[in-house]
Amino acid sequence: MGTKQIIASRPARRGNGRDGRYDGTAPFPRPEGAPGSRTGASPVQTTLTGAIVVAPLAGLIAGVWLAWGKAITLPDVLLALVLYAVTGLGVTVGFHRLLTHRSFTARRWLQVTLAVAGSMSFQGSVIGWVATHRRHHAFTDRPGDPHSPYRYGTSLRGQLRGVAHAHLGWMFGNDPTSISRYAPDLRADRAITNVGRAFPALCALSLTLPFAVGWALSGTWHGGVTAFLWAGLIRIALLQHITWSVNSLCHVIGARPHSTRRHDRSTDLWPLALPSLGESWHNGHHSDPTCARHGRRPGQLDLSADLIRVFERLGWATDVHWPDTSRRVRNIRTDRTGHGAEQDRPEPHSAPCPAPAATAAVRPAG
Repeated sequence: MGTKQIIASRPARRGNGRDGRYDGTAPFPRPEGAPGSRTGASPVQTTLTGAIVVAPLAGLIAGVWLAWGKAITLPDVLLALVLYAVTGLGVTVGFHRLLTHRSFTARRWLQVTLAVAGSMSFQGSVIGWVATHRRHHAFTDRPGDPHSPYRYGTSLRGQLRGVAHAHLGWMFGNDPTSISRYAPDLRADRAITNVGRAFPALCALSLTLPFAVGWALSGTWHGGVTAFLWAGLIRIALLQHITWSVNSLCHVIGARPHSTRRHDRSTDLWPLALPSLGESWHNGHHSDPTCARHGRRPGQLDLSADLIRVFERLGWATDVHWPDTSRRVRNIRTDRTGHGAEQDRPEPHSAPCPAPAATAAVRPAG
């Protein structure tokens, strides 16, 4: 998950050691053919990614400065919450559970609406986002994972560096994900392709809409500017960092009650359940990626799953993959610390399965 625009390129098969297998502790090897020990994005890519990351943070700083000693207006707060929910659910329900994992089937208009809403979150074009996340599931926490916090090993220094990489640093590297390999279905979808092409315009809309609403409600430029800051830049910054925290924190701290593939260190992190709209039940998600509900246990708040349930009752969503109770019971760990037996089982894939030869190429060693 992130803002990086993805370009087509077949990732090199990676390993660790002479036999090409990863032992779960060593740093990942650099991509084959990389010129030197470090790789970087092009200047244009770095500039664009930096603008998408830095602008919302600048808005947050400006908003705090303007609000110091003053009350934030109720319309600003309400508008920020509404747009946070709309764009956030566009990512969690649209980009993630629908388009990446096919957890349910949606009516065409709903699919496009969710893709548009998610694109307004400033997290990258829909097709690039999906391709990167599918690759993450193919190589979770092992060489090939685009944003694993274990990229630099399991030492303290490596972990600190890895968390920074998983949270933000990976977007500035030169490790592109192949759209033709990981998202051929979306590349062939004209409507979704058009939404992807409209990403810059949708980002502009995500910022101009708060200003227009704030101006209309207050009748002043000041009202438009404060709405732009709080319901625009600050709302985007908060959603971005919550999403990136799933990439970073939800692979380092938290509970691991469900079995996953070998080396997969995904966790359930309950403090992020509400702001992440249910995405922080990450261990539950990785134990069964195509399931529409990530919060697998009673009382685990998952607003994204609740919205999918509403869509199902309205007849807008069908073939919803709800948790299989018998399978869930079998996958529950007895060791809640996550250090118990791990299963090296295949990852349930959601995108159209590639040919057998291609499948072998994307599966990680080990």
